[in-house]
Amino acid sequence: MLTETSSGQDSRRSSVSESEIAHFSALAEDWWNPRGPMAPLHAMNPLRTEWVSRHVAPLRKASSGPLSLLDIGCGAGLASEAYAKLGFNTLGIDASAAGIRAAEAHLAAHPLPPEAASLSYRNGSAEDLVAEGARFDVVNALEVIEHVNDPQDFLIMLATLTKPGGMVAVSTLNRTPRSFAVAKLGAEYLLRMLPVGTHDWKKFIKPDELAAMARRAGLRMLDIAGMSYVPFQWRESRDTGINYIAIFRKD
Repeated sequence: MLTETSSGQDSRRSSVSESEIAHFSALAEDWWNPRGPMAPLHAMNPLRTEWVSRHVAPLRKASSGPLSLLDIGCGAGLASEAYAKLGFNTLGIDASAAGIRAAEAHLAAHPLPPEAASLSYRNGSAEDLVAEGARFDVVNALEVIEHVNDPQDFLIMLATLTKPGGMVAVSTLNRTPRSFAVAKLGAEYLLRMLPVGTHDWKKFIKPDELAAMARRAGLRMLDIAGMSYVPFQWRESRDTGINYIAIFRKD
């Protein structure tokens, strides 16, 4: 998709926010530290990846081999490694070169078990894959959409990268007073669970907004669940007031 720049020249619209990439690149070396700045993602990761795996079971039953899965905005590969261990042929892609270097270094130091599916990484943008005509059974974007330039364009791109009948998984944060108090003020400023500046509350997305944008992108929501933090662990819940995850089908 093309857009007009302030100089009057055409340029290719990108989902990548350079400021966001710089912010997360600075965290890359400590990404795999379960007590470091990405500790909340370490804790949340099993819930997210197992929820997605469970919801794409119908695709697995209809497939003669492992499903292909694209993990967009993979960072240093927390979810990507988990998906490969769950049996998906996984490609993790991220615009942060530092993040991909950390992902590849961790994989080299901690090889996947023999029963895992394939895993590879790529430094680049999802737009690169669109230009190449790449398509996947499952497209995964966890805690990414609240960091992109245009969420509607981003969902269109996710749909474009998905095979007909395939599925798209998105997790993000709801834009509510409670999420501002807990996920922004509490997590970043009071408890210091996340680095200050990790989130912009104005870019959080309400579930009905996400569903509407998905419909315009040709995606149909199949299920949605809250992700709630209870003492010492994350659990699936009906409470979507802060963190939530949704699964869509491309019909």
